[in-house]
Amino acid sequence: MPEQDPQVRARNFLEVPTGYTHKMAQEEAARCLQCKKPACVEGCPVGVDIPGFIDLIAQGEMTKAIRHLWTMNALPAVCGRVCPQEIQCEGRCVVGRKGEPVAIGNLERYCADYEREHGTGELPPKAEPTGKKVAVVGSGPSGLTVAGDLIVKGHDVTIFEAFHKAGGVLVYGIPEFRLPKAIVAQEINFLERLGVKLQVNAVVGRTVTVDELFEEEGFDAVYIGVGAGLPRFMNIPGENLVGILSANEYLTRANLMKAYKFPDVDTPIPIGKNVVVLGAGNVAMDAARTAMRLGAENVKIVYRRSREEMPARAAEIHHAEEEGIEMYLLTNPTRYIGNDKGRLTGMECLKMELGEPDDSGRRRPVPIEGSEFEMDCDLCIVAVGSGANPLLTSDTPDMKLNRWGNIVADEKTGKTTKKGVWAGGDIVTGAATVILAMGAGREAANSMHDYLTLGW
Repeated sequence: MPEQDPQVRARNFLEVPTGYTHKMAQEEAARCLQCKKPACVEGCPVGVDIPGFIDLIAQGEMTKAIRHLWTMNALPAVCGRVCPQEIQCEGRCVVGRKGEPVAIGNLERYCADYEREHGTGELPPKAEPTGKKVAVVGSGPSGLTVAGDLIVKGHDVTIFEAFHKAGGVLVYGIPEFRLPKAIVAQEINFLERLGVKLQVNAVVGRTVTVDELFEEEGFDAVYIGVGAGLPRFMNIPGENLVGILSANEYLTRANLMKAYKFPDVDTPIPIGKNVVVLGAGNVAMDAARTAMRLGAENVKIVYRRSREEMPARAAEIHHAEEEGIEMYLLTNPTRYIGNDKGRLTGMECLKMELGEPDDSGRRRPVPIEGSEFEMDCDLCIVAVGSGANPLLTSDTPDMKLNRWGNIVADEKTGKTTKKGVWAGGDIVTGAATVILAMGAGREAANSMHDYLTLGW
């Protein structure tokens, strides 16, 4: 798929890939072998009939293609942009054994974009109303999936979102240049047109409790998909200096609160000259690329393991390097350095080497004695993971949590230990991918439908 030139895009917030033409999409779709036992479908957490929708694109049947996609995926424009296809559907593609796999993600994106720009607006069919009410707490990818699945099955669905805009991590976490917010809004509008109700500025656990959703508001089932939004820091000396903040706050200011649109939007955000981002996941790449676009002179990724262990998508790492972001691998910060005004001016780091594998299966980083060095930085963005926010769970004592504060839920159904309550996504698994959260939502929605129609 064509992309903006790296030197140009590194200073703007426009989407990096510019999209397929209709001819390009049909030519790519024609590469699909239409396997009788498609391994790509096995690699998709929501079980999309990939050969089916691709064949319809090849035939030029775009309206049929998007409706085929919608039967298993309520958010194709999102998934086509942010799913790690290289380790899921495309990673299983037979064509990829002797060359490039079929660009499934790009085709999914094209299909959704075509519908948005040229489609009829026709909605998929819905079942007759069941009279059952479902509350979905959180409007991230898992919550939106549950809402989309249950509304077409005939249930009355209301989403409760703590922020002033729906979308969860899709709007506060993923930058505009990777996932335009207008596209997220369009996907949510699709659910609202289907009949899903949306309540924003509704903090379940404070404005209303889970028990009150049942007892006072008459809901028959509740799904919790509030994500893992509690920032983690490294707890090293100097962490209270001005100029150190979590990626969660930084990206929320830039994305949800539109700080990148200054002066049209006057949300304050620090603009560093020498920026360091700690971590090497997708969030770290998003933060680093955002800092570059906001005007940093140089941006460094500091990560204590090697390139092979970097958890970010290969495409995101590639894009970051194209845009001039430096990678300091096998490097671990040991303390922050500040001036007499309490502002960050630098960081002391230690070189590492890889030892034996740890519990995660990755080789454990081991410090190299005497390898300390200092690095200039006036802004440090910490992207080393996030934990479970206790706001909702602390107010629901009869729901079991694990030792990290995540909700304990059945892996196959999403059922929690509290009757009538399901959970999925990052609040159960810890920080993971959009598509895995959607997969959890799909499994929970199926289980919730059984409960609402057959009983617990």
